[in-house]
Amino acid sequence: MFRIDVDRAESIVSFALEGYIRLEEMECFVEELKAATDTVAGQAIKIEADLRTFRPASPEAADLIRRVQEYGLRSGVTRVAELVQNQIVALQLNRVASGSGTDKILRRFWQESAARIWLLNGDAELGEALKV
Repeated sequence: MFRIDVDRAESIVSFALEGYIRLEEMECFVEELKAATDTVAGQAIKIEADLRTFRPASPEAADLIRRVQEYGLRSGVTRVAELVQNQIVALQLNRVASGSGTDKILRRFWQESAARIWLLNGDAELGEALKV
């Protein structure tokens, strides 16, 4: 299962992938994510990816993720915040992000609030928020 939301005011595309995603569902997700990204094209796009309950993907699904990440980079994505709890998923996502070049703009978080602060303000504000 997946969901996608767009905060047009902040140019944030948020999505969640839950459980094991079949290849056909992943294909639908990728097309909907591209369309959502296009709605904020021309701005500094930020992605908030909630992958806390996502299960490891098939190699074909991982390739789709890599391709949509490449699309995002071409479309103006400047920051990607991933919420991940499963180490196996994190390792798989590391390989995918490295292959797409997204690893250069990616940060991983445990807390949604920290991810949102970083997406909106970058590292300086995140450091201040974590000191509180």
